[in-house]
Amino acid sequence: MAALLLGPVLRHVGSTDATVWVETSAPCTVEILGRSERTWSVAGHHYALVVIDGLEPGSTTPYRVRLDDTDVWPLENADASVIRSLSDDARFDLAFGSCRVATTGAETDGGPDESLGADALAVYAQRMRTQPRDLWPDALMLLGDQVYADELSPEILQRVGERHDLDEPPGAQVRDFEEYTWLYAQAWSDPEVRWLLSTVPTSMIFDDHDVHDDWNTSQSWRAEFEASNWWEERIVGALMSYWIYQHLGNLSPAELRRNELYAKIRGTTGDATALLREFASEADEEADGARGVQWSYRRDFGSVRLLVIDSRCGRVLTSERREMVSDPEFDWIEDQTVGDYDHLLVGTSLPWLLPRALHDAEAWDEQLAFGARGPRFARWAESLRRGADLEHWAAFHDSFDRLARLFGEVARGDRTDTSGIPPATICVLSGDVHHAYAASARFTFPTDSQVYQLTCSPLHNRVPAAVRAGFRAAWSRLAERSVRGLLRLVTPVPRSPVEWDRIAGPTFGNQIATLRLHGRAARLSIERTTSRGSAAPYFECVTDLVLSRDDATTDVPRLHRPDRAET
Repeated sequence: MAALLLGPVLRHVGSTDATVWVETSAPCTVEILGRSERTWSVAGHHYALVVIDGLEPGSTTPYRVRLDDTDVWPLENADASVIRSLSDDARFDLAFGSCRVATTGAETDGGPDESLGADALAVYAQRMRTQPRDLWPDALMLLGDQVYADELSPEILQRVGERHDLDEPPGAQVRDFEEYTWLYAQAWSDPEVRWLLSTVPTSMIFDDHDVHDDWNTSQSWRAEFEASNWWEERIVGALMSYWIYQHLGNLSPAELRRNELYAKIRGTTGDATALLREFASEADEEADGARGVQWSYRRDFGSVRLLVIDSRCGRVLTSERREMVSDPEFDWIEDQTVGDYDHLLVGTSLPWLLPRALHDAEAWDEQLAFGARGPRFARWAESLRRGADLEHWAAFHDSFDRLARLFGEVARGDRTDTSGIPPATICVLSGDVHHAYAASARFTFPTDSQVYQLTCSPLHNRVPAAVRAGFRAAWSRLAERSVRGLLRLVTPVPRSPVEWDRIAGPTFGNQIATLRLHGRAARLSIERTTSRGSAAPYFECVTDLVLSRDDATTDVPRLHRPDRAET
């Protein structure tokens, strides 16, 4: 008899439809709310993505999961999972964060690793259980590093060591698809997080640790790793598992119907490993501007548009060009901004706007690496780029500028469809940098939209004291002026088409952000886990920021902040 190994994970939710993902122990038929789907198999693992239609807009529907006519979810004495379809009341709340190290509660002989602190995602779920449903977020965005392939827990490390010699490259890291399935099982098995993922529709995008630290930093990085005898199996396993566990659920039912690979895998009577391996290998090889696999996607939530950009796999890294996104994919991104909506949310794992001192250093390093001061400086700059992780949008100057120009066009109203009214806000949502902050962008021309960088990281990870001190210093005006002056002694710092000011942060610790939108009003809250004076972890609000107001309603939605008793 088949058992439910992982899930259910609620992924897409629209006004009348939804998708729910599961992993099972054996082939079976999965039934949810009267809709059935037969599992498909990859490398001995069994999956299904159940499409549910016919929902009433704005409804809340509890659901059960049945495998071959046996109820397997909810678990005994557990809270019900529900699907809350989108309504037309102009309200939308999005929680977001990144960089989550998963734990099992038994990482060492002495018990769980307490040095990581409380998992913000688990604490968020615990609070949801005490709240009315109208205070729950409408969606969750996970902005990278859902799993850490190169930083293993003791439990996973022991299992990997039983299959491989850890003294051989790549050492204490996962190596193939099978071991990636262990990472996802650990990440999504925590009871609180498992319930949250079953109830809050979740969108995802990868970052480097989902594959390997500093993945696709530069041409030399790519050449070095492709020359190793282990990288091919690693990248194939990473992209196979990403397609199954993360990417499929980002697609709407209509997009699933058009997806040729998904249709082939669903139609395979045996194991579909060969199909998915071929796809993953080609996805890695189709780099440097070739029209290939697109991991970027778009979701619309009423008057809110979410556009998620792949800032890792689709990079162009050649001796002539460095682009964060290829031209064909950037053309697609620009096309998605045409329309009428109140808010444009752009998800990209790497921040578009960094502390200005770091931005200038990354843009300056790119100029040197491309030979602005000759081959000796170029070699030094490449070493600095890889050693100091200088790989954000600032280190891809042409892409940074193109994205800035696009936001300027949207903010002026040049890309509206029929209304002629630009969105109230353009919010770039990011993670990666292990601190949280908000920055406001300024253009050289008048705009009607407010443009923000909103960064929240990590959900659950360590932030060394030296890193905290470095980022605090980097945000200072003194650092900005000093770094720019020093860099100019070697070569000019590239000019930027946009300026920006920090308006909140930096804050550190395990954090999660909630963006609350109502009409054209927007409010950002960032909360950090703590346990001061309490036996159980709870949230303290470290940022509460009004981003825009709605003149028609004067409503600026506020985050519900419970007292400790509620958590």
